Amino acid sequence: METIKAYVASGPGEALKPFQYQVGSLGPEEVDIKVHYCGICHSDLSMIDNEWQMSNFPFVPGHEVVGEIVQVGDVITHLKPGDIVGLGWFSKSCMRCDACLSGHHNLCSSAEQTMIGRYGGFADRVRCHWSWAIPLPPGLPAQASGPLFCGGITVFGPILQFGVLPIHRVGVVGIGGLGHMALQFLNKWGCHVTAFSSTLSKSEEARRFGAHEVVASNDDKALESLAYSFDFILVTANVPLNWGLYINALKPNGRLHFVGAVPLPLNISVFSLLVGQKSISSSPLGSPVRVRQMLEFSSRHKIAPQVELFPMSKVNEALAHLKSGKARYRIVLKSDF
Repeated sequence: METIKAYVASGPGEALKPFQYQVGSLGPEEVDIKVHYCGICHSDLSMIDNEWQMSNFPFVPGHEVVGEIVQVGDVITHLKPGDIVGLGWFSKSCMRCDACLSGHHNLCSSAEQTMIGRYGGFADRVRCHWSWAIPLPPGLPAQASGPLFCGGITVFGPILQFGVLPIHRVGVVGIGGLGHMALQFLNKWGCHVTAFSSTLSKSEEARRFGAHEVVASNDDKALESLAYSFDFILVTANVPLNWGLYINALKPNGRLHFVGAVPLPLNISVFSLLVGQKSISSSPLGSPVRVRQMLEFSSRHKIAPQVELFPMSKVNEALAHLKSGKARYRIVLKSDF
């Protein structure tokens, strides 16, 4: 038995406090990762507060880990102690269902999630199946790379999945933790990129991240003037907007794609989709191979999240900073156990 040190919420909305738990022997296909850094995502806040009614307490958050492999299972030959890897939302998939065998491990119906039904990455060590321990390529800074394993792959995956091309005009709705990474990816992909933000004070930053134009996301007149302009619009925001105008802003065969968890039903006319053969879709994170591709692309083009570092011992201050909306643009905890 090994003892792991962590930070835990004992109940919904409670402050995190030090916690220890024990794990059994390492499985033959598992790896243990010494946590160096762990990003904080809005999903961590939602789970701490049990907003989705799926949190188990005591609850250890964390699913944006970058760290060092310290132990590998008996059958693993491609990973070794000392390797620097990342771990995101998923920590295991069955490896035998149709989804896994077709390369869509993130769609496995029995996939294990890093902080759901088990303890997460706000800890000195975390365990996972080897397939989700993804090596960090040279050139990516470890302290800033944790958010790539959640927010980064969430916005990168749809670019490949839906065939976004360098000749396309694309929009990104919401310039926050997800959106600022989407702007970087899409700009380096070669697209013409428009950022939609409720806070036009972010315009200069949005352009620095890769936006060619910035439009107020709640300005109906501005949206009306953009009718038939976009091949693809990626929604990273989690607030209700005038979705009919965003549908109208799509070209024929255009797609409105959601990765932000908008809480209310979409009020969309089917006719507005039918006449231009337009689509609405959504997607969850990405498979291990997509994560590898995203990391390679990020390394090649020097793409990284903009982060603020906090020691893990200051986790409650970091969570409060995120909840206040002041984070620019992702928060990362540095392990200091």
